[in-house]
Parts: sequence; C-alpha cells; structure tokens
Amino acid sequence: MIHRYTMGGLHLVLDVCSGSIHVVDEVAYDMIGLFASSRRDDAIAALLEQYGDRPDVTAEDLADLWSQLEEMRDAGTLFAPDTFEPLTEERRARSQGVVKALCLHVAHSCNLNCAYCFAGQGRYSGERALMSFEVGKQALDFLLASSGGRTNLEVDFFGGEPLLNFDVVKQLTAYARSREAECGKNFRFTLTTNGLLIDDEVIDFANREMSNVVLSLDGRREVHDRYRVDFAGNGSWDRVVPKFQKLAAARNGRSYYIRGTFTHANPDFLADIRQMLDLGFTELSMEPVVCPPEDPMALTEADLPIVLEQYEQLAQLMLERRRQGRPFTFYHYMIDLKSGPCIYKRISGCGSGTEYMAVTPWGDLYPCHQFVGEGNFLLGNVWDGVTNPAVQEAFAACSVYTRPQCRDCWARFYCAGGCAANAWHATGSLQGVYEYGCTLFRRRMECAIYLEALRQMEEDVE
Repeated sequence: MIHRYTMGGLHLVLDVCSGSIHVVDEVAYDMIGLFASSRRDDAIAALLEQYGDRPDVTAEDLADLWSQLEEMRDAGTLFAPDTFEPLTEERRARSQGVVKALCLHVAHSCNLNCAYCFAGQGRYSGERALMSFEVGKQALDFLLASSGGRTNLEVDFFGGEPLLNFDVVKQLTAYARSREAECGKNFRFTLTTNGLLIDDEVIDFANREMSNVVLSLDGRREVHDRYRVDFAGNGSWDRVVPKFQKLAAARNGRSYYIRGTFTHANPDFLADIRQMLDLGFTELSMEPVVCPPEDPMALTEADLPIVLEQYEQLAQLMLERRRQGRPFTFYHYMIDLKSGPCIYKRISGCGSGTEYMAVTPWGDLYPCHQFVGEGNFLLGNVWDGVTNPAVQEAFAACSVYTRPQCRDCWARFYCAGGCAANAWHATGSLQGVYEYGCTLFRRRMECAIYLEALRQMEEDVE
C-alpha cells in the first residue's frame, strides 16, 4: 500500500508497510499512481498523453522510470507487503502481566470547573477524594512487582488537580526513588496541572523530580477563559500564565508541554498557538475536544475543513520559524522517519489496559484515565492486581488488524488503531474507530511527514 499527497510544493509518497518516504517529481508521482494497477506500456502511453507538451518526458524516460520503480518494489521500499499481522499474537504474549506505567489519580477533585472536562470537574462521576500515601505506595509496589524485566517505569501524577495533594505527590516520589536501586528500576515522573497552585516550591520540586510537566492552557485569553473557569465563573488565564512562564523558564524551556484544547468555539486554533509562542512557550500541544456530538463544544462537520487547513498552516509556520532559527515543537508533529516506535507499538498502540493503567484514589485499576468510573472497565485494584482478566484481554486483543476500518488506512502504523477510549465513546466498541478523529490524525501525519522529509532534504544539501 502507498499513500500519495502533495504539500508545500512537494510530491510525497509513503510506502505504508516499509515506512519509506519518497519525495519525487510530478511525473514519477503520477507513474507511481498507475504502477500497481496498470501494465507498463499502458502507463507509459497514458503519461505521454498527459505530458505531451513536455519535450523532456519521452517514452524512453518513462520506461527507465518504470524500471526504477520495479527495482524499488523488489528492494522492499515501494509497494512492500504487510508482514506484520502474525506479530499481534507475539505482542500479546510479550505484554502479558507486565505493567510499565501508571496514571496515579492523586486527586479526584479540582479547583477549576472547566466545562469540557471529561473527568466531570475532576470527580469522574463519583465523590471528591484525595489519594492517601498508603494507597499510592501500594500502587507503586504493584507497579514494581508487575514490571517484569522492564527497567524504566513511568508514573503520571494526575487528577482532577494533583497539586491539591502535593504532599502525597512528594511522599510518593521519595518512596519510589528509595526503591529504585534495590529493584533495579528507574522511575520517570510526569505532573499534569492547571497551574493555579504552582509556586516556587512546586517549581523546584518539578525541576528535581519531574521528567515532564504538562500545563493546561488553551491559548488566547478569551478562548481559555471561555471554559477554563473557577467555581465562581472567573477565568484563569491571568492567574496561570505568569506561573507557566516562570516554570518554563526554570526548566530552561524544555521538558514541559503547554497542552491546549480546541473546541467548536475556536477551530481556528492556530491563533491560539501563535498566542502561546508570543508568551514565550515553545513546547506545544493542541488537542481536539472529546465530548458527545450533541454538546455545543463538539467539533462539527462544518469545522472540519477549517481545522484541516489550520494543521497545514501550522506546518508552514513551523517551517518558517525553523528557518528563522526560532523553532518550536508541536507534539503531534514529532516523528522519526528513520526509526521511531517498535513494530509492536505501531500495531497495538499505547498499551492501555495491559501495560498502562490508571489508579483511583481508592486503589481501583482502570485501563486508562478516560475509563475511570465506568464500572464495566474496572480491572481490579492495587492490592489484588487484575481480577477481571476479561477486560484486560479485550484491550490486549485490540490492534490495527482487529479494527476493520484500520486495515485499509495508510496511517495505521502511526496511530496504531487510535485511542480505545475515543473508539468506545464514539461507537460503543473498543474495536471501533472515532472517524472524525481519524480524519484529523491523517492530516497531522501528512504535515509531520512533510516537515520531516523537508528537514532531511535541507540537511542533505548542507
């Protein structure tokens, strides 16, 4: 399978199963489009007719080009076959009983009242609660005991707002560090926060212990304050932006992400990214809202062409600033064309429900933070481990080969079938797909591949 597209004046061809990217001229681009479905002489005749006014396109040239394409096919860089499906069972066996990451919900409570919060303002449709040190300690012990031969373990302090339980965050971090040497493990911590409680102590602690800090900011003041309000209805932009700027500066502009959400109110989210850049932030992420389609915040079909165009304009902005020596990172455009994730991750995704789990303040285990509170997806708890293996098996069974819509999608080895939670909420099935999200993802990948291919071309010239 191949995927052809043009962007920024480049003709790009992705060979889906080999991962090869080819930047070609328009004649080769058109011939590749005919290669799999036409005989050589028919393809040459069609292209001679198409390019009849160009003296540099001859039958001999086209015959040579056809031969080059045959060589590329035989070398496995064009029209490569898909040989990965048998690896799905191997992947399931490799991940069986091995956990590498936990999302610790240290606070099912929040000091903001964001309208689009999938967690129901931090409560996850339940009671407000803070995780005790004892529960958190048991969760870390569960992770250590379940991590098998993995050396590097990941823990995200999450909420609600985790800084409402900052003392326990500090205690749990210290406990994990105290176990690293004896267990032969290395913890990587992340903190996700709305920023209201950031102070010098939080910044110093984050710089010592957090590999990454995720900061919630939606961009322009009027956009951010539309939904990210406190319980009195007051916007939070003016309170959090100076704190975010101080934290980012203290981390030398690295190892953080400004994470925004765009909705039907701002499908023109590039203006929000520009605002983030003007504020001095260079590590950015902007996510489409996740909510029921009938919600006024939900992105609509009318929004879709606007959003797709925004992604392409974002790619051009990134290119422009990179050439000016003022680069910035956009999370969804981070791509490695030479190596990237292993094939197991490419076919099966994030590992939710198998290698990755969320822990509630009471110690219950769920496949990920977006399933917390949905009783049908309760996996078990941090004392007894997984006691509902049927749920775990349902997640382990998910891959690009079990979702019919993924089999013919050129982007399947980049999204690995997409988010299971989005699929469930959109279709009622873990094996479904969130089609709107798929459309957005494919455009993001086109932009990411374009940027990386162009970067490598420019480096080769230098």
